[in-house]
Amino acid sequence: MVSNTIKGLVNSGHEVSVVALNAKRNSHESQLPDDDLMGKINYRAYDIDTTVTLLGVAINLFSKTSFNIDRYYDPEFEKLLIRELRNTNYDIIQFEGLLVSLYLPAVRKHSTAKIIYRAHNIENQIWERLSQQKVDPFKKSYLKMHANRIKIYEVQQLNKFDAIAVFTQQDKSTMLQYGINVPIEILPVGLRLEKYHPDYSKTEFPSLFFLGSLDWLPNREGMEWFLDNFFKDITDGDLNVKLYVAGNDIPDRFDDYEALGKIFIQGEVDDSLEFVNSKAIMIVPLLSSGGMRVKIVEGMAMQKCIISTSLGAEGINYENGHDILIANNREEFYDAILHCITDEEYCIEVGQNARRLIEKQHDINVVTANLVGFYEACCA
Repeated sequence: MVSNTIKGLVNSGHEVSVVALNAKRNSHESQLPDDDLMGKINYRAYDIDTTVTLLGVAINLFSKTSFNIDRYYDPEFEKLLIRELRNTNYDIIQFEGLLVSLYLPAVRKHSTAKIIYRAHNIENQIWERLSQQKVDPFKKSYLKMHANRIKIYEVQQLNKFDAIAVFTQQDKSTMLQYGINVPIEILPVGLRLEKYHPDYSKTEFPSLFFLGSLDWLPNREGMEWFLDNFFKDITDGDLNVKLYVAGNDIPDRFDDYEALGKIFIQGEVDDSLEFVNSKAIMIVPLLSSGGMRVKIVEGMAMQKCIISTSLGAEGINYENGHDILIANNREEFYDAILHCITDEEYCIEVGQNARRLIEKQHDINVVTANLVGFYEACCA
């Protein structure tokens, strides 16, 4: 997502610097921009360990802020930012997500640039919705506490920016309800469509798949819900289809869901687009979070037939049953899956409609032009 924005700006003739805070929760290597971008931008990166420990969580119980925010502050990264700001005069500085907003005071102090906030989600909504999914009273109370702490911090921070870019009308409406009084612009996810080449001859039909990082709590809980509800239907019931689960940071306990010849917990894949192309029906059982799911937009660009919750498809101007299928409970998911796995022509038609929608509304060239116009308005 960020890489696509950078590419669009570079192709439009703008000079771009990236100062990246790479969260190293485990042994995975930090993600670099595409090779073709590295020679065209000024790139700086700093690794930070954001691993959650029991001691850290316990100490944070007595704090007024959330550990999920605090653990992203590192004084050495702040020094790196300050050095960069002293070396270069910028017109626009864009913060990608709430977790790096901890560094806003330092940037304000050392730069006269207009500072834009790119909202990937309404962060406190994720925690509030996660708390609503919990039955255990302690977990529910604990998550709700963090949701409240994050909301207080989030509202305070958002009004300190010069302007905000959001992916969806829902997120803009929520911010306005919070009393955010800086300009807010809706700019959807943009894709470099030349990267997405569907090839039906290499697609296994029928097949279900999920692709996403399972160290992100909303993804993990959504897939646990799906697997708990459909394990027997896929392994022993009427849903005669294979399910593939792929992504990085899959917890070891997901291995218990594997079923020989039926359910495959694949882990990280070498080429995500090749994996998506090889499967037929994408599932997005997202029960919490907000914003726009980039994986759905990419799946639609690959002409996939997608079954998603309303929340998962938030911000996409879809028509249910035409370019995506919406399912918000077990019965709706079951009916949608059964329909799709028994009607290949229908799946292909939905996927083709999805691609046309993405071409109209999510081409990076169109989105970048609108983003630059937004920047110019902020600087006027």
